[in-house]
Amino acid sequence: MATAVHIRPARAADGDAIVALILPIQQQEFGIAVTREGQPDLADIDGFYRRGAGDFWLACAGERVVGSIALLDIGQGQAALRKMFVARDFRGRDHGVAQRLLDHLVAESAARGLREIFLGTTAQFLAAHRFYEKNGFSQIDRADLPAAFPVMAVDSRFYVRRPSGGAPA
Repeated sequence: MATAVHIRPARAADGDAIVALILPIQQQEFGIAVTREGQPDLADIDGFYRRGAGDFWLACAGERVVGSIALLDIGQGQAALRKMFVARDFRGRDHGVAQRLLDHLVAESAARGLREIFLGTTAQFLAAHRFYEKNGFSQIDRADLPAAFPVMAVDSRFYVRRPSGGAPA
């Protein structure tokens, strides 16, 4: 029987658990040379993400953090999807953690009046590309990103989705 997973807003006390989820995936699975110190947003989730329509959510199995997803408000009814990570043993359709996290973010985006969600990812995240495309994200050129979108050094592939399904205003 699969462990029940629930989605909740991140709390200040979750900092170490969030880093323990994200850093090994970045460093060990994908070989990205990034540190905790190189991601100051993780040290100040409230100050960085909880501005405007932004927020940061966790998927938890009991008390264990098994997934994360963040929404960064970049103005003009637009936001960036950030920090979407799922623990290896909670990936796949059987668990549905990634799908639940993304569904939650999209629903919250629509409820908060956002028109567009943008994301950047790396070329090697092939499963992520398929997942985003299956969930209504369309690939776009870097030149089509809003000026306020925070491009990360490792980002080489970009997507957009309109939470309400409508065209941008």
